[in-house]
Parts: sequence; structure tokens; C-alpha cells
Amino acid sequence: MSGLMLNLVCEPSRGDKSVKSRGNAKHERFLGKRHYLEHKGLLKEKQNKKRNKKNKQKNKNTSRNTQLNGGDQSKPGAIFPKFTSYLPNKTNELSSSAQMFSRKSTFSFPSTASTSQWHPTHQAAPRTLGPLKYVAMDCEMVGTGPKGCRNELARCSIVTYEGDVIYDKYIKPIDPVTDFRTPWSGIRRQDLLHAIPFDQAQKEIVKIITGKVVVGHAIHNDFKALKYFHPACQTRDTARIPLLNQKAGLPVNEMVSLKRLTKAVLKKDIQGREATHQ
Repeated sequence: MSGLMLNLVCEPSRGDKSVKSRGNAKHERFLGKRHYLEHKGLLKEKQNKKRNKKNKQKNKNTSRNTQLNGGDQSKPGAIFPKFTSYLPNKTNELSSSAQMFSRKSTFSFPSTASTSQWHPTHQAAPRTLGPLKYVAMDCEMVGTGPKGCRNELARCSIVTYEGDVIYDKYIKPIDPVTDFRTPWSGIRRQDLLHAIPFDQAQKEIVKIITGKVVVGHAIHNDFKALKYFHPACQTRDTARIPLLNQKAGLPVNEMVSLKRLTKAVLKKDIQGREATHQ
């Protein structure tokens, strides 16, 4: 019986602990650069810069939140000033849009701001608004210039959420009136004899509606005549609210006139020969 003997000689691994595993060349270069930065104190300086940058960003965000909350973070949404109003002198009856909203209605307006504002703002309205934050406004215009081609403010009426009159005055246009548009505006020559100047009326009206949600019909025309820009997020235009058209039984996507809307909702005729504009 023959057998084969194999002598395997295995060289044992060296136990020299002085030789350390260094990894690949890229890792060695990284370690070398890190040791150099640590030795020069540059690594710690770099880490401090990153930490300072992060703290500055955090302080900036905190300061921004404080400004939005009116300087008090414990009161979120404190963006708008406190409501203040005053009662003017007694005048004639309200104009059409203001009279329409002076009655307590059973429907509410959705929060769809008018898209026709010239200078929209990024400021957002608070999530919850009390009745004191809402006013309804209607302006009546007369024509100036050749054949009354230009619109100028001749009357402004404002009521509160509950229908209380807080402003209703005749306003003297800047230029001479060439068309009073009485069947539609209700303005007559004698109404403007003792009217207040436009500049005075503008200051009084802006003081009332600043910080409020203003409701009106095609209200961008009123703001234009007033020479004033109201934030879009604080504007409710009844000519652009589909749910209001639906309640009146009118086409949802149609811009309905105030005359048709008043007739359908309040069962009242305004404008025209058979009805006096008030």
C-alpha cells in the first residue's frame, strides 16, 4: 500500500505590531490632511464657522416669526391692528351695494380673494376673523373729461358686519363733472354742492378699511376710483363668488351685475327708470 505524503509549509503571519494597516492611498491622503489641519488649529476654526452660520440662520427665523406675530410669539396671528371706527355725520340713505349687505344674510362668503388687484400682497389673513374685521363698501362714480369718459369718486358708503353705517358721504371730484350718471349713480348736481374734498375723503376711508376684510361688488373699480390698493387676501368680491351665484339661481361662472344679484337674492329692484338708486 503506497501512500503519498505532502509536506505543506505555511509561513506564519508576522506578529510585528509596529506595522499598521493604512488603507488605500486616498484614505491616507485624507488622514494626512486632517492631521495637518488639527496641528495648525484650522480644523477647529472651520467647525466654529459652520456652527456660527447655523446659529445666525436660527436667529433670523426666530426674528421673522416674532415680527409676524406682532412682537409677541405667544399670540400667533396678531398681524393686523385693533379695529377702530367712528360715526360720521348723518347723511342720506346708503348706496346700493352697502344697502345690500346691511341686512343680515343667511349665507357666508368663502375666502376667495379678488384676483383683479393691481398690487397683490404676500401677507396672509388670520385663520379666524371676528365680525369687527369685516366691512362692506360701495362707491359711486361720476364722469369727468370729454363726454364723461373718466371715472371719479362722488360718494362712498361703508357698513359693518352687522349693517351699522360707519361712513356715508358725498365727495367732490377733482375735475369738473361732465356726466352725473344719475340713473345709475343716484348722484345729482345739488348733492355735490357741499361735498367734502377728495383728499379728505380718501384719508377717512383708508383709515376705516385698513386691516379689514372689505366686501364689495366689482370692488376693484371702487379701489381704482379711491386711488388705493387693498391686499387681495383681505378682499371679497361678490362678482366673483360662484356660491353666491348658485344661491341666486344664476350661472355659476358668470360675472353677474349687482342689479341682477340684488333682485335674485333680496327681491329688490335697483337702478333704472322704475327704481330710484339709493
